[in-house]
Amino acid sequence: MDLVPAARTLLVSFDRLITSRAALVQAISSIDFSFRSTRQGNTFEIPVAYDGEDLNDVADLLGWSVEDLVRRHTEATYTVAFTGFAPGFAYMTSDDTTLDVPRRKNPRVRIPAGSVALGGKFSGIYPTDSPGGWQILGHTPLKMWDMSRSRAALLEPGDRVYFRDMAKGSTASPPPMQFQSATPPSMSNTCGGLLVTRADRPALFQDLGRPGRAGQGISESGALDRTALVEANLCVGNPRGSAAIEITYGGFAFKTDRPVTLAVTGAPAPATIRSPEGKIVGAPLGQPFALDTGDELTLEFPPEGTRSYLAIRGGFAVDRLLGSAATDTLAKVGPAPIVKGDVLMPANQPVSAVDPARPQPMKLPKEGDTVTLDVAFGPRTDWFTEKSLFTFLAQEWQVTAESNRVGVRLAGAEPLERAVTSELLSEGTLLGAIQVPHNGQPVLFLADHPLTGGYPVIGSIARHHLDLAGQIPIGGKIRFNTVSAFDQFIRDTDR
Repeated sequence: MDLVPAARTLLVSFDRLITSRAALVQAISSIDFSFRSTRQGNTFEIPVAYDGEDLNDVADLLGWSVEDLVRRHTEATYTVAFTGFAPGFAYMTSDDTTLDVPRRKNPRVRIPAGSVALGGKFSGIYPTDSPGGWQILGHTPLKMWDMSRSRAALLEPGDRVYFRDMAKGSTASPPPMQFQSATPPSMSNTCGGLLVTRADRPALFQDLGRPGRAGQGISESGALDRTALVEANLCVGNPRGSAAIEITYGGFAFKTDRPVTLAVTGAPAPATIRSPEGKIVGAPLGQPFALDTGDELTLEFPPEGTRSYLAIRGGFAVDRLLGSAATDTLAKVGPAPIVKGDVLMPANQPVSAVDPARPQPMKLPKEGDTVTLDVAFGPRTDWFTEKSLFTFLAQEWQVTAESNRVGVRLAGAEPLERAVTSELLSEGTLLGAIQVPHNGQPVLFLADHPLTGGYPVIGSIARHHLDLAGQIPIGGKIRFNTVSAFDQFIRDTDR
């Protein structure tokens, strides 16, 4: 289904209904690796302002002055080895082997787009604002990913790169950073529609995502609670994967200029309908309901869960990019976030009958609740001590306020201790992977996760608990329950 090349590994995702692990192992083992090829790409000069937050720390780690660090970074020749993490992120090796520094113990929640950084033996440039653990040396105004170009990624494997110090005259015009959309967003007030009157936090269009795009550095993305998205669409007679609005922690309202049929699923945000005359009635959860012209629907903060899904009969008129209307917050791909003042247009697509008899929604966790998530160990379980494996399963992990669609950041009383302290060369990561930075506090990857990462993955959430993981609120607690022992065979042969 997908391949994620990395420094020394290849992540192979496959459909168990079509093939088996044994068949894949046999096919991969029979490949003749005696024939090799090398791609000779283009040469780029990247202007850099060496003003990064970690410039002094990196110089100290290497035993150099800042001037020496900048000089050696600009004198080296870099080759793009592979791409990953996010669209346009290139992992570059250097002919100066001394440019080798560990990743940060505490990854940053946000690294600005254009940041030039070092991580282990690699140099890279962050294409968008994103979390990350690399050491920041400076920034470049060049845009690493732009879908309006014939080649969206500026750098591809085999390309040669030279960094140039902007303090010595290297310049470039900084392009704007924005969500990549095929055409202007289908949210304007020229034709009327559903006027967004409140959006405490930006809401997002989501569907079932865009699988099979890892070769372009694009993760699947899509709704965090896929079951809730499908249920919302089935309620109003839409195809299962139609785009709906993902609303986090409520605080969302809109007024309609026409009769519409809607459904809200997922987190049970209290929903009320206000008529033009001021009459207020409640709206049901998990069932279709109607609004008349002039009615306003308001969703408040949900008492449990985090994300509600709003579907409209006939779907929303929203742009699709690479086969999906999902908004990927890490890659900045898809429709722009929905904010107050936007007008949402119904698409009036073909539909089937509404279904008012959908199953009762499951209870979702509240702040302070403890949720048990099933996990399968691997692929880097052996990078941790036996004590850490016990701690991982025995103690509660609290969901912190730094969590988002990229990942759930966890905090435990006792951090996990690694048995292997060396730097891990970046490897492919999956939805549900639990990565452990040097600080020992895990990060659970969600739908907008990076495709590759340089911290070891101790295990991955079982597929049947992925929707639940996306609904655990800040302040909730997680216990991990192992359902599969660490499989050395998987680590050594399947990856």
